[in-house]
Amino acid sequence: MATRKQDEFLLEAERSKVKPPPMYKVMLLNDDFTPMDFVIVVLQKFFSKDREQATRIMLKVHKEGMGVCGTYPKDLAATKVEQVVAFARQHQHPLACVMEEN
Repeated sequence: MATRKQDEFLLEAERSKVKPPPMYKVMLLNDDFTPMDFVIVVLQKFFSKDREQATRIMLKVHKEGMGVCGTYPKDLAATKVEQVVAFARQHQHPLACVMEEN
């Protein structure tokens, strides 16, 4: 942006605010077939949870129907969803993993 001052141009700094990228929750959904131990393995392997954290999340999934595994930028969340679903299918489990904007 420029303003005119006696045949000279002065440049004015334009301030722009950069917003952080939207974050997405990655969640596991309950089903009646995936073993609880497998859910714990998934939480440890893909979400770096220790045994205690993984067990707490697994019990939340079991009792409430879903549990949040973590919150990530969109690309990372989508990758984690794909990895979990592929790993579950590879082991013949119907475990569902989804993401939603936080």
